Amino acid sequence: MLNTEKQTPPQSPNSFARPKIRVLIVDDSVVVRKILTAALRNDPDMEVVGSASNGLIALQRIGQFTPDVVTLDIEMPELDGIDTVREIKRQFPKTKVIMCSTLTERGASVTLDALALGADDYVTKPSAQNGDNSLVALIGQLIPKVKQFSPRGTQPRPIAGRAAQPAIGQFRARPRAIAIGVSTGGPSALAEVIPALPVAFPLPVFIVQHMPPMFTRLLAERLQTHSKVPVVEASEGMQAVAGQVYIAPGDHHMCVAKAGSGTIIHLNQEAMENSCRPAVDVLFRSVGEVYGGATISVILTGMGQDGLRGVETLRGLGGYVIAQDEASSVVWGMPGLVARAGLADAVCDLKAIAPEIVRHLSC
Repeated sequence: MLNTEKQTPPQSPNSFARPKIRVLIVDDSVVVRKILTAALRNDPDMEVVGSASNGLIALQRIGQFTPDVVTLDIEMPELDGIDTVREIKRQFPKTKVIMCSTLTERGASVTLDALALGADDYVTKPSAQNGDNSLVALIGQLIPKVKQFSPRGTQPRPIAGRAAQPAIGQFRARPRAIAIGVSTGGPSALAEVIPALPVAFPLPVFIVQHMPPMFTRLLAERLQTHSKVPVVEASEGMQAVAGQVYIAPGDHHMCVAKAGSGTIIHLNQEAMENSCRPAVDVLFRSVGEVYGGATISVILTGMGQDGLRGVETLRGLGGYVIAQDEASSVVWGMPGLVARAGLADAVCDLKAIAPEIVRHLSC
């Protein structure tokens, strides 16, 4: 019988084989380790170089096997996930870390702690009561999350046929709303941008962060603690007012709509777009319907192409577009597509995005 936990030595640097994504699996459950190892080894783009039952062993094997990606359980003996991710980012800062979290309040809170410490992404474990279905769901989430960190840089290319941009010097309306889309690396990116917005910020800010329920509420609460502007998880029928930040709740699309002289927020659970709910494109389309080109749209770090068509719509209406640059992005998928399609008015380091928003308001 094949030993699925066999440790694989580093590849020879002289190898001419196409490089695979090297993965180390860390979990205190031998069953989980074996199943994840078998599933990832079955993918031709991945190589499972080893596994570990706790953080102490993981740190030794990272030094030994130099993985590109570590999948890291949170609840482990000897050295738990939080302490382990702290040490990984201290000792091996280039190694990507994907946390494996339970879909509970504690799991969500600890995952956000890990992301704040430098973890790059996370997957959620459904209830253990679902048995094999839970592991199937976990594998379904994990494989694309690992692939986004491919050393070959396999981000998608821009779709042909982009709409024409406004000509240089074309009149732009004074912005009336900010719309932000973000995915992988989002909590840390938002923790840089939102607290940097000034007191009495004059516009409403609408955010889609790809996250499940509960996570988005806790994210809003954490951002509120460190920000000068109010930050809330949006709810159905909420009135959108200037100077407040609204985060789409997990598993719900967020739209804005006119209501008399004001704007209200609507939530729905219609079909996913770009495999996402909430989806950036859904929000951006509705923002265009309400505010026209009087917008600033911001695309931050993230995997995939959600937001590309929404940005195209807002840019076509005359809105101003900011994309995060590659160097400061965890994954330059979403902002990279916008930048390469020529839709960004500014491509900025993460720390420069809030100043760029404020600067454009005074133009």
